[in-house]
Amino acid sequence: MRGDRIGLGRAGPVGNGTPGPDVPESAWARAVGLISAAPEVALACHVSPDADALGSMLAAGRALTGLGKKVVASFGDRRFVVPRLLRFLPGQELLVEPAGYPAAPEVMITFDASTTARLGLLNRNAARARELIVMDHHPSNEGFGTMSLIDPAAAATAVLVEELLRRLGVPLDRDIAMCLYAGLVTDTGSFRHASTTPAAHAMAARLIATGLRTDEIARELWDRSPFGYLKVLGLALDRVALERDAVHGLGLVWTFVPRLDRAAYGLPYAEVEGMIDVIRRADEAEVAVVLKEDDDGAWQVSTRSKGAVDMSRVCTAFGGGGHRMAAGYTSLLTVEETMTSLRDLLASAPVEPPR
Repeated sequence: MRGDRIGLGRAGPVGNGTPGPDVPESAWARAVGLISAAPEVALACHVSPDADALGSMLAAGRALTGLGKKVVASFGDRRFVVPRLLRFLPGQELLVEPAGYPAAPEVMITFDASTTARLGLLNRNAARARELIVMDHHPSNEGFGTMSLIDPAAAATAVLVEELLRRLGVPLDRDIAMCLYAGLVTDTGSFRHASTTPAAHAMAARLIATGLRTDEIARELWDRSPFGYLKVLGLALDRVALERDAVHGLGLVWTFVPRLDRAAYGLPYAEVEGMIDVIRRADEAEVAVVLKEDDDGAWQVSTRSKGAVDMSRVCTAFGGGGHRMAAGYTSLLTVEETMTSLRDLLASAPVEPPR
């Protein structure tokens, strides 16, 4: 940890009368001061960005540009490509490849990255940043910057970004709202997850009031896929396994997606992210797992729980992180070795009543 963690603590009510995020006033004040004084701000989100990571970063980028700041935004993937599902988000003119990112930013802000490893190629840029502000909502984030705006109770990192923009005096417009809404709606599972609070619905109302077409956003995020996705999903379902005695008898369902499957249909890695939401529907399993081989040959392990097992603790033990009911990590082992080690840890993981 490069600096003292400024995180958990209750903030006062925000301007709209709803409770503020779980970050102390001193942290907000310092972050606003640093950003306000900086002529240039460098933004970064985690590798293989999802809607919350990319949406939060682009929303902040659009807002800071409106304040007259020079803004550069990126994510540290070797193959720098915005996932097809997220190409509708505004603000992508701010994106630069990692090679074009400032080597030692004066002020750098990270979004939705729980560890420095999640910054990929931008990890070294973060290490050289004079001020590194970490914005995140993952419980596993211990704060790796010079200061942190971390709230594990927030439904999405987008919640924290909206609060930051309010404190910077930036009004919501349709483009900013679209980016924030994409993060909020995906991380709450279309407002189905336990993270869906009255505050989350109130935020959605503020965003929709800017003129968003939520039906169009939903189509982009969930109702489109190339035909090859259906073929690869079919292969994954053919090899799906149910282990009823695993996880203290609560059950484990899992499958894997090798890159050869994707290559046969020209399917990019980002297109298989949502397969875990199909696998986790099995009633007989508390835990669902999908191993997805990326383009470099590593296995990206996605996990879900119905609430009895804290998957963030399990995945943190393997160098990953996430939330209680949704977490992941990277494995360089074979499928068999990865599943053996995961089964063993799940067998010793505490089981608690769902919250």
